[in-house]
Parts: sequence; structure tokens; C-alpha cells
Amino acid sequence: MHFARPHVSICSCRTNMTVPPVSSMQGMLTRSLTLMGRFTIAAKHHISIAEIYESELVDIEKAIAHYEQAADYYKGEESNSSANKCLLKVGAYCAQLEQYQKAIEIYEQVGANTMDNPLLKYSAKEYFFKAALCHFIIAVEKYEEMFPAFSDSRECKLLKKLLEAHEEQNSEAFTEAVKEFDSISRLDQWHTTLLLRIKKTIQGDEGDLK
Repeated sequence: MHFARPHVSICSCRTNMTVPPVSSMQGMLTRSLTLMGRFTIAAKHHISIAEIYESELVDIEKAIAHYEQAADYYKGEESNSSANKCLLKVGAYCAQLEQYQKAIEIYEQVGANTMDNPLLKYSAKEYFFKAALCHFIIAVEKYEEMFPAFSDSRECKLLKKLLEAHEEQNSEAFTEAVKEFDSISRLDQWHTTLLLRIKKTIQGDEGDLK
């Protein structure tokens, strides 16, 4: 315990800090703490460094790496709740950086970890929702790459409007986008059924497209 304290006080000082000292000090501290079996403390220091990269050095890639390392250490201590918090940070940043596949894996993992917990299962719905949105974006981008003309199509524009409305949990915007499309290109029963299923996942939705 006495060994870790001097490093903690030094690492906590963010004044005039540059990237190399942060990295080197973090590495020394983490090695010392892990050798002592203090994985939880090491995880907390990785979070502190991640926060520095987030707010002061604005290097999201490095922040992601430290949150991932913190999550690994928390898992080693079976502190699943703390590990999930770190992973959700990673998932949010990966989606922000358009690393959608990685974001999907994280949201699915955290969702699976929480869905059987009576206190956390409500949150699992939000994590799976975010994973589904990332799937949606990947699908649209995939088809735009396969068929560039798809980007300018009314179908693609509709999908993007629906995605935006879903992200904002705006059922009125969702319905309006469908009605606008339907007024020009009539949607059949198959399309209507699937669109209704998607719309019903919006909170407070009444379940119709009128």
C-alpha cells in the first residue's frame, strides 16, 4: 500500500502534463499494482488516464484503449458492473468513430451480461437498441458501397430519415417520413408490417403509421 501512494499523488497531478509522462507513469504504476494483485486499483488508474485523454488531450483512441484495459482488470476481479461501465464508454466512442462492428459487439456483450439481472434488465433493452441502430447503419453503408446509386435513391433517404427518427425516439418524424415516401411510392403490406414493427420499438408509440 505504501508503495502505490507516491505514484498515485504524482499521477493525479494533471498540471502541465504531456503524453509521454502520462504513458510511462501509467505503465510503471500498472505493472507495480498488478504484481501486487491490486487489479481494481490498476483499473481505476486506467480510468483516470482515459479521462485525461478524453478531456485534456482529446485523443479518443487512447481513451478507448485505457477504458478497455480497465474493463479487463475489473473482469479479473469479477467486478462486472464496473467493467460494463468501462465497456459502455468504449461502445459509445466506437460508434462515434464509426467503428460500428466493435460497438455492436460491446453493446451485445453488456446487454447479455445485464439481461438476467432483475435490477439491470431494463437497461439491457437500451443496449440492444443501440446495437440494432449500429446494425442499421452498417446495412445502409454496405448497400451504398455495393451500389453507389442507392445513396441517391428515395429508399436510402427514407432509411436514413427513419434511423434519425429512431435515434431521437421521435415517432411523429418516423410516421411522417413513411407517409411522405408512401405518397409517391406505394408501400405494400410486407413493407408496412416491418415498418410497424420497427416503429413499435419507439417509446410511447401508439403502434400505427397513420
